[in-house]
Amino acid sequence: MQQINATKVACVAAGISGFTVRKVLGRGRGEVDFRVLQAASSGHEEAIAQLGQGPRLIPKRMLTFIVPDDHVEKLVQTIIATNKTGNHGDGKIFVQDVSDSVRIRTGERGAAALDEK
Repeated sequence: MQQINATKVACVAAGISGFTVRKVLGRGRGEVDFRVLQAASSGHEEAIAQLGQGPRLIPKRMLTFIVPDDHVEKLVQTIIATNKTGNHGDGKIFVQDVSDSVRIRTGERGAAALDEK
């Protein structure tokens, strides 16, 4: 289920409005989404390209957030609350450390560079 708009709204409501969204191709362990197969059968070039000869890839969205440590749990819970259906394909969240950040305009570093000003 496409929840990108609901996720954006929920994150902004939680006070986390800075993020990047990318269109990506990927797959989990489950079967290919039948809608991709239908689109390929209908002649849609993008769907045909995804099927290729190797493992079947389907369109996905990848959201990237860089937040201060004290916002991580709130962000994780917001994403889960918005996207959890209990079905395969709900997504995954990866939490990684970022060693530093620099706001180019002001030269601020670390958490100060992440404050939304």
